[in-house]
Amino acid sequence: MSHPVGWTRGRGAPAAPSPAVRLAALLLAFLLQAAPAVNSSERFSRSINEKSKDMKIVGSTTFPVKVYVKLNHDSPRILCVTNRLRVSELIDPIFQWHGPNGDMVAENSSVKITPTGTLIFRHFKYDMSGVYTCSIVYKPTAEQSEKNYLIKYVIYAYSDPDYYYEFTARYHSAPCNSIYNVSFEKKLLQILAKLVAELSCEVTLVQSECHHVKMQKAGLQNEIFFTFRVSSFEENKPKNRCQKNTCDKTKRLNKAKDLIEKFFKEQVEVLGKRANPLPEIYYIEGTLHIVWVNHCRPGFGMNSLIHLDCPDCCVICSPGTYNPSEGVHCLLCNRTLTYGATKC
Repeated sequence: MSHPVGWTRGRGAPAAPSPAVRLAALLLAFLLQAAPAVNSSERFSRSINEKSKDMKIVGSTTFPVKVYVKLNHDSPRILCVTNRLRVSELIDPIFQWHGPNGDMVAENSSVKITPTGTLIFRHFKYDMSGVYTCSIVYKPTAEQSEKNYLIKYVIYAYSDPDYYYEFTARYHSAPCNSIYNVSFEKKLLQILAKLVAELSCEVTLVQSECHHVKMQKAGLQNEIFFTFRVSSFEENKPKNRCQKNTCDKTKRLNKAKDLIEKFFKEQVEVLGKRANPLPEIYYIEGTLHIVWVNHCRPGFGMNSLIHLDCPDCCVICSPGTYNPSEGVHCLLCNRTLTYGATKC
């Protein structure tokens, strides 16, 4: 036997309204108090996972090899050999690494170079990005003369994209200059924030605009066009919240999205159980739209054509590009000469 959405039944107990139903009813009660009623006619790559420090990347003498290192993580092992040299016997090999700031010493707090020429970064920072070359000098046999090769890498810092849900909804409203609309906006934002608070998520108002809309058979109507953002916050989260809800950010955001969808659906159901007239301000059924939005930190961007091995990563912008805001793309700018530029 099916039950209405938003209701649960315990053994031997009457059905109880869900939090979303109670909030929808609370919103309706506010509307009935706030305004008079009116009649209405209406995902990789070589270094993407946590095991990257155990990976080994081999270079080439014919083209630069791209390496992606997650911000504040250790890099994979970057070898100063090609595939052919890796399986060859090298006599008296000498390795020398050269980075954006000149020759690299054998070891410091952020870099380690092993006796066999392997380069490892510790706690990789964005300003470590750049072109790195390794020269190798060796003898194929004791009798032969020395050979030397130059191996080039382009090493990029990257981070996982951040993300949020953006949703839009429309409400039939009081006249656009009415104080009732302002009161309603505040109450709606408070209720949405309360709805997702236990998931360590927050709702922010992006835009609110009142417009006159010409309906096909109902003349002019006043409507408020809302745009909200629901995002996750991580800082200062109480430990006991992880015991009640999953701590996975994506799951929490998806749960918040489900609660918001349920809240708007149940507004329709609550209003449907009322006899006319409807309140002057009410949600217009079918106008809720929710989209997933990725964004990168300034100085980083996503480009699956350039970064084939890291298509879903926020990779640091290369010289000649920049990202000034939390968009998803690095923009062209011939004046930028560094990695991670945030202005042109």
